[in-house]
Amino acid sequence: MLSDVTTPHDLDDRLRAELAALGAPDQRRDLGERLPDGGPLTGAQALALFDAQLTSRLLDLAGQWLHGFGEGYHTIESAGHEGNAAVAAALRPTDPALLHHRSGAFYCLRAAQAAGAFPAAPPPSAPPTPDPETAPDAAVDGSPGAVPGASSGVSPDEPAASSAQRATPASSAVSPAPSAVIPDPSATPALPDATHDLPAQRGTSQDPPIDPTPQEQRSALREPERSWSESAPMGAVSYQDLERPGAGGDADLAGTVAAPGGASGRTNAAAGEADSLPVGAGIVVDADGGATVGVPDLPPPAPDDAFAAAARDVLRGIVASAEEPAAGGRQKLFGRADLAVVPTAASAGSHLPRAVGLGLALERLRRGARPADGEPEAAAWPADAVVVCSFGDASVNHATVTAALNTAGWYDHTGLRIPVLFVCEDSCGSADGWVATTLRSRPGIRYFAADGTDVAESYRVAAEATAWVRRHRRPAVLHLGAVRLMGQGDGGEVRDPLLATARLLVTSGYAGGEELLSRYDERGWQLRRIAEEVLDEPKLASAVDVVRELAPRRPVRVSRAVADAAARAAGPGAGARAEAFGGKPPELTGPLTLAQSINAALADGMLDHPQMAVFGRDVAAGGGAHGVTEGLRDRFGAARVFDTPRDETSILGLGLGAGLAGMLPVPEIRYLAYLHSAEDQLRGEAATMRFFSRGAFRNPMVVRVAALAGEDGLGGHARNDNSVAVLRDVPGLVVAVPARPDDAAPMLRTCLAAARVDGSVCVFLEPAALYHARDLYTDGDGEWTAEYAEPGAWADRHVPIGRARVYGIGSSEDLTIITFGSGVRMSLRAAATLAAEGVGSRVVDLRWLAPLPVADIIREASATGRVLVVDETRRSGGVGEGVLSALVDTGYVGAARRVAGLDSFVPLGPAARQVLVSEEAITQGARTLLAR
Repeated sequence: MLSDVTTPHDLDDRLRAELAALGAPDQRRDLGERLPDGGPLTGAQALALFDAQLTSRLLDLAGQWLHGFGEGYHTIESAGHEGNAAVAAALRPTDPALLHHRSGAFYCLRAAQAAGAFPAAPPPSAPPTPDPETAPDAAVDGSPGAVPGASSGVSPDEPAASSAQRATPASSAVSPAPSAVIPDPSATPALPDATHDLPAQRGTSQDPPIDPTPQEQRSALREPERSWSESAPMGAVSYQDLERPGAGGDADLAGTVAAPGGASGRTNAAAGEADSLPVGAGIVVDADGGATVGVPDLPPPAPDDAFAAAARDVLRGIVASAEEPAAGGRQKLFGRADLAVVPTAASAGSHLPRAVGLGLALERLRRGARPADGEPEAAAWPADAVVVCSFGDASVNHATVTAALNTAGWYDHTGLRIPVLFVCEDSCGSADGWVATTLRSRPGIRYFAADGTDVAESYRVAAEATAWVRRHRRPAVLHLGAVRLMGQGDGGEVRDPLLATARLLVTSGYAGGEELLSRYDERGWQLRRIAEEVLDEPKLASAVDVVRELAPRRPVRVSRAVADAAARAAGPGAGARAEAFGGKPPELTGPLTLAQSINAALADGMLDHPQMAVFGRDVAAGGGAHGVTEGLRDRFGAARVFDTPRDETSILGLGLGAGLAGMLPVPEIRYLAYLHSAEDQLRGEAATMRFFSRGAFRNPMVVRVAALAGEDGLGGHARNDNSVAVLRDVPGLVVAVPARPDDAAPMLRTCLAAARVDGSVCVFLEPAALYHARDLYTDGDGEWTAEYAEPGAWADRHVPIGRARVYGIGSSEDLTIITFGSGVRMSLRAAATLAAEGVGSRVVDLRWLAPLPVADIIREASATGRVLVVDETRRSGGVGEGVLSALVDTGYVGAARRVAGLDSFVPLGPAARQVLVSEEAITQGARTLLAR
């Protein structure tokens, strides 16, 4: 009986036994020939796919082995998912790939493609010219001569369509019938009894281990004469590697003939018997007229080939080596810029919205909207690239996957093209058909399916799907069957993809079982050696090393970028600017409100950044919920200012993908409460990009949010959320809160420049209560409006990230009020009331919630020795906690008090005033503090 849990020991032993039992092929074939059934692969390509698959499997075993010593820190295996190597083979090595955690074989094959190590297929042979007198009817589409090939590992743009595809018009948005089906694992024929008759126990391997000392572990790890199973602690991976197999060499064809299993033998053959020789055999005739026949063995793996290099990348990630090419020891994931593999956290499909955004951006760039001179570009993706993103069957039920599929289908419905191939690797067998039904029913997304344990079928269907997406620039989903090995299982291990590929190689005549087993052992020796080498590589040894690539800040370059934008606006771009503003630029229109100032700054940003795009709910047609984007679409066109589906996950995902493609996205989130359903797109995806790629990839973005609480209680909690703790908790995220119109424009320019220069991810929180405010102290005083600065003044009025603004009221010597957002307006009013009582105050507008302007806080607090923190967010997790912590951490010894919102959701109507900060509460809090 098979256990419910397949251990690495069992899996390794079972695979070795089955490989050995495969025997020798009935007839040897040359590796350059296609599969005998007319399939799309040659023997050399199938062997390369097998190499990718076995390398991935051995990496899984190595990860378990290292983990047994406390040297490996990541053990999510790809075992059972190795069919994704065929998906990689069907793509180009320049197609951006966003992969899930079980993509080891895909990564290995992609590395081989990029290195030119995936063999090219010969062109299809021309069919013989038929005799017009005896030939049957003319050939029809789908004849054997149309079998797709691959040049340098690249599938043709349009291979022969399946019968299901030919029955469905290419322009139809209705999903066709699958071109292949995923078989029910229970219907798969059982393997020989040897597979099932496994011993219940293996010697003492189930006994409790005796923990060796760290020195003993390291010593055992370095003993080359011992097997992996012998050098590992009890119960660890059983990995056969007693002696390095012979590297082999060129077969001596003279005087030898291949024996079963690839062994060499000798025979004499008459020249006339050549037709009966194995395909690929060589014949040498000596001086005496004797003929010698030989079939070469499989070429052994090269010591440092592309598969070994890929294995080194993965092993470096497993042991957290600082030399790992993607995250540099910060995380084990699949990513490498020169392989076009974008590192991603891949949490329950959280990377799929980004993939949709990248596809949409690539189409925009393909249609001619290339970056202007000097405009940075994150990655130079080919114009006809296909974005591939993979995920597991369980993720089909996750909100982010649903959002991505919905958005791709929605854009297809509206006529916009998104070249994305979704790959769902279904390792649960879809017994109830839910995954297939869900994927097949997605409008606007073409459906393909294949058995991922069948490498030839997987390649054929993946090539069809990829070619369809590349040609039509429309989304498709590939439903790829898989199994879950090295973990909880239901007997799926009998469908081991490696064994299926090995069987294909043997039955097709390309190799013998013993040869493949030797290949498995030889590659295992390579990985053993590499694993021992990477263990000695340096680890991240300081906090500085860890956070180095988190969020670099180059304020001088940002300031220079703002000055350069000003020079362009005042110089060569002056004419276009005047035209965009209808001959009346904003500096000539008189005092502006906060909303008007942001609108003007967005327009100036669009003029200066050809790749900047503004999008979100109703931002194009309606100007947004608050009119902040009004008129922008008319000025800059629907390609740069556009509406999105009403889903915040998709809005942020579009921004993430656009930033990755080299654009400067400025998405709008209508209300802060709406952001919380999509916040992981900022935390898990946006903020981690540089961290997980050592700066090789970035996703610059400025997210505008109508935020904080209004004064009229309109809308209740949905429109008056005052929780920003989740944003301040995200490492590296810039959080800006402009309160006044004359701060809003320069702060927005700073965020745009930081995104462009440093790849920063900025959240621009716009206090909704202040959007249209005009007055400060009395009705009609107009003191909450401000003139818009002309370009010549932008550099002088630049607001660096992390710098506060200070207002002096009266003598400014008695009290320091630290606040932000709507609190600035209320605090200035309270300070005026206190000034009438003889109290001089200084009001500090933080302006930046992350990073906090700590230096300004300490300076202004120390000036008076009395600090009142006015925080319109909540007491628990609010901004005030951060301000008080900064004071304590820097040794502030004066008095401090806090006025903050209650730990409550914001209710509807006048009741909102019971839980929010008010001007009266600020005044009373100041008096209490001064009375101490």
